[in-house]
Amino acid sequence: MTVLESKQDTPETDKQPASISVKNVLYATDFSATSEAALLYATALCRRFGSTLHLAHVLSDTNLLLMTGGVDYVSFQTLYNDAQNIAQEKVQNIAAGLGEIPYRTYVRHGKVWTNLSRIVAENAVDLIVVGTHGRKGLGKLVLGSVAEDILRHAPCPVLTVGPAVYGRANLPGFYGNGRELGRVELDLHRIVYATNLTVASLKVAPVALALAAEFQARLTLIHAVEGDSRLGTQPEPINNGMRKLQEELPKAGLAYAPEILTDFGSAWYCIVNKAAECEADLIVLGAHTADRATHLPWSTVHQVVAHASCPVLTVRA
Repeated sequence: MTVLESKQDTPETDKQPASISVKNVLYATDFSATSEAALLYATALCRRFGSTLHLAHVLSDTNLLLMTGGVDYVSFQTLYNDAQNIAQEKVQNIAAGLGEIPYRTYVRHGKVWTNLSRIVAENAVDLIVVGTHGRKGLGKLVLGSVAEDILRHAPCPVLTVGPAVYGRANLPGFYGNGRELGRVELDLHRIVYATNLTVASLKVAPVALALAAEFQARLTLIHAVEGDSRLGTQPEPINNGMRKLQEELPKAGLAYAPEILTDFGSAWYCIVNKAAECEADLIVLGAHTADRATHLPWSTVHQVVAHASCPVLTVRA
């Protein structure tokens, strides 16, 4: 690993931290174990920023069949009514543990992202929080289809909590009882921001910098280069991006000078490995839009979310 820039790891107390506003958080759940872990982060975020939690479950036709356990039903309407009642009860049980966090609940039926996108639009949602289960497929870990849909289409940042995340240990105030959810605290000590260092991709940098300032966290910026370090010098767009990033850092109001690294090899592996190495509490990624590959490729985002040992915040610029 090549260190591009490293400054003294001492507090810079004369700078003011950036301000972050998160008014509405959408938490999408399928009542799985990974959804439960994601709930801890959703509630902790709401508590930290005074946000309203929008708690949503969407009954898809596939979910309806799975929830029946093979029981025969006279009609699909009966099936739907029973499944809706079960979902409503589960949602209300979650809501009962939210304490003073303001919330709204939704139980909808149909395509998951179609329903979630309406909730996002109607409530000016700033952040979506979702758990994603990993499963083996073709020799590798893959994402659930719902999380993938959300990541591909969400207009706002998405916080994904994957199967390798042990969130409870990193969230002070959780005592193993759902009734304590409203007291869970969010405390980020180390953040890893992954970027390809193009000027366009650095539109995501202010999010990582603001979070580091808000939590007085240590920030590591990693640029992963696919291939071998002996291939030559950095392309000019990368050099321009690095210069722009270095210009922004003094303005960020960080408590600690960030570490800037370049690593060579598979991008997703470099990012996940560095996050594990420094025991990061959060990874921040920039995702490219459908028509403009200016950020990390979707395949990289996909693999980071599936394998990361901490939550991943994906930001679309």
